[in-house]
Amino acid sequence: MATLSPLTPDVAQGRLTPAVGSGRSWPRAALARLAPLAWLGPALVLIGVVVVWPVVVMVQSSFQHIGGEGFVAGYNGTHNYRHLFREPDFVSVLVRTVLWVVAVVVVTMLLALGLAQLFHQRFPGRRVARWALIVPWAASVMMTALIFRWALDPNNGVINLFLHQIGVVKKLGSHQAYWLGEPSHALVWMMAVAVFVSLPFTTYAILSGLQGIPDDVYEAASIDGSTGLSSYLHITLPLLRPAIIVATLINVINVFNSFPIIWEMTRGGPGYQTSTSTIYMVDLKQGNVGESAAMSVINFGLVILIVVIYLSTTRWKEQVDR
Repeated sequence: MATLSPLTPDVAQGRLTPAVGSGRSWPRAALARLAPLAWLGPALVLIGVVVVWPVVVMVQSSFQHIGGEGFVAGYNGTHNYRHLFREPDFVSVLVRTVLWVVAVVVVTMLLALGLAQLFHQRFPGRRVARWALIVPWAASVMMTALIFRWALDPNNGVINLFLHQIGVVKKLGSHQAYWLGEPSHALVWMMAVAVFVSLPFTTYAILSGLQGIPDDVYEAASIDGSTGLSSYLHITLPLLRPAIIVATLINVINVFNSFPIIWEMTRGGPGYQTSTSTIYMVDLKQGNVGESAAMSVINFGLVILIVVIYLSTTRWKEQVDR
């Protein structure tokens, strides 16, 4: 005679379901709970291999004695950090790095807000202009930096020829025309190149936010008497905050690691007067990989600190919850 599983009435469903103690359903329930891992597993493995593991190796290397040839001579304690903090250019490099990131990101965001507003309007040739904006972003950053270095050549650079024609540069080949030889001038020109290559992505990120704002919002605001600058400040900018937050964070990370621009244009010189922490780290690697790894840890911590400060001041969680 067949034995039936005990049944319990399910009032909510209006049918009978197997009792909890039947002993047959729990393996399926456990497998159902583990099913998402089949989808998350590859992503978690990728993050572990590409992100977490290099960070672990970086931190581990910063406590080891590793020469310029790459041979590990053993545990070095905190000597790499102590030696790094005693480097005469360490503080100035960190200050210059913060100045570099803040200046480039702020100028990029301000210009991108204007460009996004422009490309959001209808005008003849708008599609071509949008396509043209992609070019600096699509091109290699190192190639762009190299082109600007040639354009700033003191003898026959295109930029210097133009400045000479309008009277800004008195004589080609002079010290005045050697922009990249003067640290303060070189830093400004490199910032301009960094803004140039950062503008396309930032503009498109903000433009996508603009296109997501319903026209009904502006119609309701116009009925209430809000127009022009008032409408932009009190309606457009608040609704753009999520897009601005994302664009700013990505720019901070990208600009902080703008190695090709500085390396191609000045190599961080003269001395370390145009170096940021990334260039300084590469220079240290030539003689002491362990100290360079310690600088990498400082860089990593500085990026995390800047991001955390920015997120805390912009109250990003409130924007996401909306």
